[in-house]
Amino acid sequence: MIILSIDIVVLPVAGLGSRFLPATKVIPKEMLPIVDIPLIQLAVNEAINAGVREIVLVTNPEKPAIEAYFRPQPVLEQVLIKKGNQAALKSIRDTLPEGVTMHITYQYESLGLGHAVLCAEKIVGDRPFAVMLPDDLIDGGGTGCLADMVQLYNYTSACSLAVEEVPREQTNKYGIVQLKGYNIIAMVEKPDPEEAPSTLAVVGRYVLPSAIFSALKKVQPGVGGEIQLTDGIAAILDHFEFRAHRFEGTRYDCGSKLGHLKANMVYAFKDPALAIPLRQWIVEYLLKT
Repeated sequence: MIILSIDIVVLPVAGLGSRFLPATKVIPKEMLPIVDIPLIQLAVNEAINAGVREIVLVTNPEKPAIEAYFRPQPVLEQVLIKKGNQAALKSIRDTLPEGVTMHITYQYESLGLGHAVLCAEKIVGDRPFAVMLPDDLIDGGGTGCLADMVQLYNYTSACSLAVEEVPREQTNKYGIVQLKGYNIIAMVEKPDPEEAPSTLAVVGRYVLPSAIFSALKKVQPGVGGEIQLTDGIAAILDHFEFRAHRFEGTRYDCGSKLGHLKANMVYAFKDPALAIPLRQWIVEYLLKT
């Protein structure tokens, strides 16, 4: 049997980012920078490092900045060329490397992550594919979390979900998995702590079979009419092997203000030009407070 590799990723980016209002009134949450690189770019970089060559943006027509970010900007390029700013010129030309195709599709209503994935069905077709949530930034771990999951698929044909341990009192914020060995045998969306089958929470990386589309079409909408991706995956667990991938590195929930601030600090300390003055300023500030 020939195992198809994962060459396409779906990035659901249609959400309103209400936790970052008023900034996200005009700036999509996914365009918020980690130092000077937007979250969406960090997600695309991770996908490309995993061997992905097609990217599907499931976006909202009210968020044109994301699409504009990946288009060529000839006027800006000419300005940078005249100034001789080669580093800046390279940074804007490398947003989408040569050989990588970007597709755009729209989710017109906020009907859940499962619905967002369904919006990509015509583009993905019958291929296995990945889903990444850009506001789940995973730092560290060599080539990246998604690359490890794609490698697992290539070697075993097993689908996978990235998971991490969470405090039991927080299980009602996540999809929680139940394991038998390495395999996921059950999933529950946001269970109460006393009912959670484990403390392993699903975070924003998925490698899925195309059969998920048919499963999602049968999912009964929940609160607010939302279709949960977790429910669709749960419906096909008996038919496909799903592994829990305990990724290397640290996840920053950049959909929250605190997580976004933490990620900015960590990435700033990676920059030699920022690390020393930033550390000095922090010490001085803390001594004054």
